[in-house]
Amino acid sequence: MPRYKQTQEILKILGDRELVRNIGIIAHVDHGKTTLTDSLLAASGLLSPTVAGEARALDYLEEEQKRGITIKTANISLLHDYGDKSYVINLIDTPGHVDFTGKVTRALRAIDGAVVVVDAVEEVMVQTETVTRQALGERVKPVLFINKVDRLITELRLGPKDIQKKLARIIDRFNKLIDIFGEPEFKDRWKVRPDLNNVAFGSAKDKWGFTLKQAMEKGMTFNDVLNFYTEGRLDELRELFPVHKAVLDMVIEHIPNPKVAQKYRLPKIWKGDLNSEVGQAMLNCDENGPVAFMVTNVMVDERAGLVATGRLLSGTLRPGQEVYLINKGVKDRILQVGMYMGPYREVVDHMIAGNIPAVLGLEGVTAGETVTTLPDMVPFESIKYISEPVVTVAIEPKNTRDLPKLINALRKLAIEDPNLKVSINEETGEYLISGMGTLHIEVSIHFLQDMGLEVITSPPIVVYRETITKRSPIFPGKSPNKHNRIKLYLDKLSDDLVNLITSGEITDRTPRRELQKILMEHGWSAEEARRVWAVDNERGNILVDMTKGVQYLQESKQMLISAFYDFVKEGALCREPVRGVKVVIVDAEFHEDPAHRTLAQVVPMMHRALLGGELAAEPSLYEPIMKIQVQVPTEFIGAVTSVLASKRGQVTNIDQREYYAVVNGYIPVSETFDLAPVLRGATQGRAFWQSQFSHWQLVPKSLLPELVKSIRTRKGLPESPPSYEEFIPPGETVEVV
Repeated sequence: MPRYKQTQEILKILGDRELVRNIGIIAHVDHGKTTLTDSLLAASGLLSPTVAGEARALDYLEEEQKRGITIKTANISLLHDYGDKSYVINLIDTPGHVDFTGKVTRALRAIDGAVVVVDAVEEVMVQTETVTRQALGERVKPVLFINKVDRLITELRLGPKDIQKKLARIIDRFNKLIDIFGEPEFKDRWKVRPDLNNVAFGSAKDKWGFTLKQAMEKGMTFNDVLNFYTEGRLDELRELFPVHKAVLDMVIEHIPNPKVAQKYRLPKIWKGDLNSEVGQAMLNCDENGPVAFMVTNVMVDERAGLVATGRLLSGTLRPGQEVYLINKGVKDRILQVGMYMGPYREVVDHMIAGNIPAVLGLEGVTAGETVTTLPDMVPFESIKYISEPVVTVAIEPKNTRDLPKLINALRKLAIEDPNLKVSINEETGEYLISGMGTLHIEVSIHFLQDMGLEVITSPPIVVYRETITKRSPIFPGKSPNKHNRIKLYLDKLSDDLVNLITSGEITDRTPRRELQKILMEHGWSAEEARRVWAVDNERGNILVDMTKGVQYLQESKQMLISAFYDFVKEGALCREPVRGVKVVIVDAEFHEDPAHRTLAQVVPMMHRALLGGELAAEPSLYEPIMKIQVQVPTEFIGAVTSVLASKRGQVTNIDQREYYAVVNGYIPVSETFDLAPVLRGATQGRAFWQSQFSHWQLVPKSLLPELVKSIRTRKGLPESPPSYEEFIPPGETVEVV
């Protein structure tokens, strides 16, 4: 393992948190994040200056180099001199492609500030909006770097006034994002202005950049920049205004140190008692307090095992230390502590609060885990993802002897990427992987191939959600031995409430009073809000107990909850996950002998009542809808809108810019699999687009019967779903309310 010459210097400075900055670089795909990172590394002596901008140093995975995109986040620590002091900047380079926004979300949890990179020609794009909204949602303070200014000069051939006009528009659009998505107490303070020096302009490829302050100190204008280009004096421009100095000076001036940032970030990411010992330790970034380590990313190292990376908010991590994994409910021991240097980990003897360490030895650790020396610490808030998996493929090994190897490889992928869902189709034995989009799936399959696995994959399958469109009658259930009975009904949850559940705003761990308040604001009665049994955050469903005086109910409670979770994983319509349903138990009767109210009796009783209740409530399907943004020359606007209309898409607005137009709209995921050839054909290959998951929408009634039939046929089920009458136990009736 290489030893970088700066490691010891960096470790000396880490003890003074005022000299530490934790930042990320975020942007729309291909706006220049990784090229900028190369220049920052070169300035720190970690990369030869002659290859900076081309080496893509942090894109150390072969697939990243080949595709020219960043897939995994990469961490590194930089040393930067500012004034008469040396600062350590812990930097995370993040993906820009929308299929990897889950990795951006996790990276943002670990940092305090973000350099938002925007292409000077393309301006603020859909993914710029997404990552900025993610950053503001995590209380991560942004600064702005407007990249590729060279394109305004060499490609568009703009004069100084037009350049300044275009840059001013980018700043204005960026500030509008802060205005829309920023919290009231931060939005005005976090807006960017050139005179505040929280905006830098430059070209990461050509390795120059400056803030207004730096330009004024040397009497530089955009007219002078034009002259440097026309006269071929780029080396002189780089010498005068190195891009690393513009960006890192801006970071040190405007991004808060951990001691300052944790005071306002902690209430957002941790709901425990701020006046407790650990609460005060985290607020003050106290290295002598209890360990509070928030795991944001987990990698699988073939030799070292699981490597957990994240933010240490209080305490000091040391090898040999005993810690608790709160979410997993186990005690474990840290074997090794390290810091990141590009693709390598440097082993250190300790790491103090306010930094981003790497930890080895925690068995079964996952992203989102709370690691602490306190056995009863309130865990950190679950990480909220803007997107969710909407495309699935079935995968199997080409050679059956490779099945154990495939299972291990899929387990590794699922650990490293929580946004990739791995499951088994029990009817066919196929392994299913679900991702954010087709690229997400393609990259995951490539990783499997890199491990030496030859795999066969099915065509992409859209993931749907089952729901109900009206309240069901009160539906009865009876155990197989006829000794236990239950009555329940299903009702539809409002879209706003479902979004709160799936975003993690309310969970099983939400304090009861807070949960009651939220539910009552959404029209629930006080009693209903008080008697919630389970909240299904993955799909957006709730189980409520409204029974009175039922004997042996508490003894059967966990079995009923288990049946509820079985139901929401696979509904009755076509065995797709269930979304947006409230299940209310209104009455029950259990046999006094525990031998007659076992798991084998209670779960089927509850499950069949749920399936019948769904079928009696006019079930339907939600389909995933993508937000799409198409950049195209003005003369092809009509072609783009026609393509979207032919694919059940909707155009929301057309943003006319000087040299091209941006068509914004929505399109069902099921209509996107052949979008690339159709859109390219209609625009002579001149359209560029990005799409990301936006929301779930009911399938049009006219398409529902055929869609249900096709899904059921694909799954080997009878073409038509069963009738709710088939689930009514003999001698029982449904009660219409």
